[in-house]
Amino acid sequence: MRRRRLAAELRRLRHETGLSIEDVAAGLGWQTSKLSRIENRQIGISTADLRKLLAAYKVEDREYRDQLADMARRATERGWWQSFSSDVVPAALANLIGLETEARTIRSYEPELVPGLLQTEAYARAIMRAWQPSWTAADIDRRVDIRMARQDVLREAGVAPQASCIINESVLRRNVGGNEVMHEQVEMLAKERDPATVTVQVLSFSSGAHPAMTGPFQILTFHDPGDLRRDLGVAAGQGDVARGLAGDDAELRAQVRGSLLASPVPNQPEIPGKKDQIGRKWHDRPGSVWSRMAQERPQWRSD
Repeated sequence: MRRRRLAAELRRLRHETGLSIEDVAAGLGWQTSKLSRIENRQIGISTADLRKLLAAYKVEDREYRDQLADMARRATERGWWQSFSSDVVPAALANLIGLETEARTIRSYEPELVPGLLQTEAYARAIMRAWQPSWTAADIDRRVDIRMARQDVLREAGVAPQASCIINESVLRRNVGGNEVMHEQVEMLAKERDPATVTVQVLSFSSGAHPAMTGPFQILTFHDPGDLRRDLGVAAGQGDVARGLAGDDAELRAQVRGSLLASPVPNQPEIPGKKDQIGRKWHDRPGSVWSRMAQERPQWRSD
C-alpha cells in the first residue's frame, strides 16, 4: 500500500510540473523505463533517487519531503502477517490486513457475524470451528491468533484508523458458541469507547429494506499525503478485498453515498428505530434492540 501511495504521489507531482516521463528521465540521466516502472509500482525507489525526483519537481516543503522519504523507506518492509504461509493467510486476507494498517477510516456492514476487528477470541474460535469443521485445534489457534493480532491496529495511539461498524440485528440474535461466548461478545461490543476511534451501530429488523442487502462490505479510506483534502479509497465486497481502488472511482463514490456506511450529517439526529448506538447500559435503552435483547436473552446481560 505504501508503494502504491508513493507512486501515485510521484505521478501527481510530475503532472503538476507539466513534465513527461521522457523529460524527467532525460534530465536525471535515467532510462525512461526506470521512471515508468516506479510510477507503475513495478519497482521501489531509493531515498537518493527520491531526492533527485523531488528536486526536479521543485518540492521544497521539508515536512512533505520527509513524509515521502519515510514512505519510500518503509515500502519494502514486510508486515507481520507476511511471515505466515498462504494456506493460513491467503492473499486476499493479507491484502486486507495491509490495507487496514494504512487506513484512515474503516467502515463496514456485517449482516451475519461480528466484524473481525471486534470479535472476542472465543467468538472467533466458534466461528472458525463452524466454518471449517475439519480444522484441528492447532489450525484454529493459528487463525485466531492472527485475527486477534489484526485488532492491534485499533489500539495504536495517534495512528489508529477511525472504525465505524454497522451490524445487523441478526448478528446479536444468533447464538454463536453458547451463552457465555455471546455474553462476552455482546459486552465487548457494548463497552464504552472513544467514538472518534470506534463506533458500533445495530441495524434493527424494523428498518426494513436497505441499500446493503446485497451482502457485507467494507470501505476503507487513506490520506493522500500530498493533499489532505483528498482520500484514496478501497471498497471491499464479499470475497473481493480490493475491488475499487482510486480516489476518483465513480462506482466507489456511488457506493459510499448510497450505502448505510456514509457518515451521518453533522448535528442531525439519527432516525429513532433505524440505528441503535451501542452504549454501556445497553439493556436499559427503552425500545432499543438492546433492551429487547436483554428481555429475550437475559443470560447475555450483565448488571
